[in-house]
Amino acid sequence: MTQPAPSRRHAIAEDLRNQISKGHLKAGERLPSEAQLATRYAVSTPTLRNALALLQAEGLVEKVHGSGNFVRHPLRRTTYIGGGHTPSTPAPTEEALHTTVRATNLRAHGHLTALLRISPRSPLTEFLCLSHEGKTPHSLARIYIPRDLAPANVPEGLLTARVPDQRPPLSVVQETVSTRLPTPVEAKTLRISPTLAILSITRVATDTTGRVVEAALFAFPGDRADAVFTTLHTTEARRAEA
Repeated sequence: MTQPAPSRRHAIAEDLRNQISKGHLKAGERLPSEAQLATRYAVSTPTLRNALALLQAEGLVEKVHGSGNFVRHPLRRTTYIGGGHTPSTPAPTEEALHTTVRATNLRAHGHLTALLRISPRSPLTEFLCLSHEGKTPHSLARIYIPRDLAPANVPEGLLTARVPDQRPPLSVVQETVSTRLPTPVEAKTLRISPTLAILSITRVATDTTGRVVEAALFAFPGDRADAVFTTLHTTEARRAEA
């Protein structure tokens, strides 16, 4: 049975994909402009952009607003360990992830009041954490801590803000994991296609008095993240199950 001919956008994507895989287009290299590519392939600009969107969704190409389309460096996968975020160990030739942290004081509003179980306009500190692999954004986190518990200084490279010498100690850490499409701001910040699903993790930490001391919202592009949750059974628990 004769297979139908591929659409123009799929044919263009396949040609560019082959050029990338064979090294004719190298990681970090800027592609010709969309107008030049549209002329080369004799297609309209929307068709050309649809072809590039396929490669962006595959993680082969990234669009940098104001600069053009670039061949992505191979993406490193990150493992989120339940209760914290642990980047995968880079190979000797890989560049380590670098995280920038920006702290902002604000008042609780909207979903934050329910998430932290506090009154509207309660004082909070937000830590906006953006990690990069080289020059490419890798993942995004927003961490909210009651103002009276927020650390005064958070060094660069710290992805999860920790409450120093927490008293009383933590009692429960609840994590909710889901997948969704990125918001327009997330897609622009992470330089990903708006059609690429992200791994969304909401972590809420509560101390022994029942107070929520931290709420963290993580956004990991789905092409570079895994979540691992491990349950340890004590000897007593095993005996109870027997």
